[in-house]
Amino acid sequence: MAHARGSFFGRRKGHKLRPHQADLIDTLLPHLAVDISAPAPAALTELFDDGIENVRLEIGFGGGEHLIAEAQAFPTTGFIGCEPYVNGMAKILTQIEAQNIGNIRLFAGDAAELLAWAPTRSVARIDLIHPDPWPKRRHWKRRFVQDATVAAMTRLLPPGGEFRFVSDIDDYCAWTLAHLMRSPDFAWLAERAIDWQQPWPNYTMTRYGAKAEREGRKAAYLRFKRLP
Repeated sequence: MAHARGSFFGRRKGHKLRPHQADLIDTLLPHLAVDISAPAPAALTELFDDGIENVRLEIGFGGGEHLIAEAQAFPTTGFIGCEPYVNGMAKILTQIEAQNIGNIRLFAGDAAELLAWAPTRSVARIDLIHPDPWPKRRHWKRRFVQDATVAAMTRLLPPGGEFRFVSDIDDYCAWTLAHLMRSPDFAWLAERAIDWQQPWPNYTMTRYGAKAEREGRKAAYLRFKRLP
């Protein structure tokens, strides 16, 4: 299948990796990496060991705080973390090794290409937490949420599946609401203001989210359900 051409504009590498982190990139990551050059399996659960009942995707996991916590809380769920930034990948590999976590797989590339590769209705939930907002108007096309990615998520999520979005940038929250609300395939789950003003139950705050709170920026927590 031809892969949809996505839009990756982030930095792939920042600070120099410590020797052990570099070693994990070379030795552990190949065992956990999702290879989209190979044909997709009939079900994404096949990427994991036995006992995995469903699969979730986190796009741009940063330091991995939320992804690690979710994987530990839901041991029968498989998690695919997508992060093209090498330093973020090194951080999560360190945690996976230290805590012996077996239900995470990783993709070090463009999430749009992963979405195009994955089989239909194969992901129970997709999380996008504090993505790069690309605030300048000329860069809005670089935001992950676009009509094309909404259509891709429509294909991947079964009815009842969810897309969850967190951002402390008001403009990107409005942008995301506009894109999801004009899709006939999604419904915003908020019934009152508190539903989007506070995190959902058992949400793990990321390092970036904590920094935003300290600096007085309030995040919105948006949940969208895939309609039948």
